[in-house]
Amino acid sequence: MKVYSTEFPGLFILEPQIFQDKRGFFVETYNAKVFVKLGLNYTFVQDNHAFSKIKGVLRGLHYQIPPMAQAKLVRVARGRVFDVVLDLRKGSPTFGKTFSIELSAEEGKQLLIPRGFAHGYLVLEDNTDFIYKVDNFYSKEHERGVYYDDPQLNINWPMKDVILSEKDKKQPFFNDLEIVFDF
Repeated sequence: MKVYSTEFPGLFILEPQIFQDKRGFFVETYNAKVFVKLGLNYTFVQDNHAFSKIKGVLRGLHYQIPPMAQAKLVRVARGRVFDVVLDLRKGSPTFGKTFSIELSAEEGKQLLIPRGFAHGYLVLEDNTDFIYKVDNFYSKEHERGVYYDDPQLNINWPMKDVILSEKDKKQPFFNDLEIVFDF
């Protein structure tokens, strides 16, 4: 597995090795021993799978506050997404900035997102399966969000006509957040 740093401390792009032949492919998407060897000391406790039937679905930007904050290891098992994270860690050199990457089943890249980031993605193909591991359990009481199209964030979404949940339509703007994460 190859690991690439980003300008965001703790945010990594992972590229697992994909073995392909005429039958299909095999890929090891996670191995705790490999993560420890790479200095990525996470204990994942829950796997989540989101299916989006049509392109244009936008989920996010979501996060959980302490003590239920979550790190995530995200990937696409089928289809393609435009994946976005927002650094919410006071004192971080990238606080208030966003990072985006296209993730696809074909390429197999993954994004390792530390605690203190909001996360969201826009589905770019019909019938997309998005899978992610988290290092803390889901807690409705601790879930929060940021409005996906906040002008201050300047996210260059590749589609303007998106499909949002009712909850995501009502998320607060970045300037209205109570910032609870420290770097």
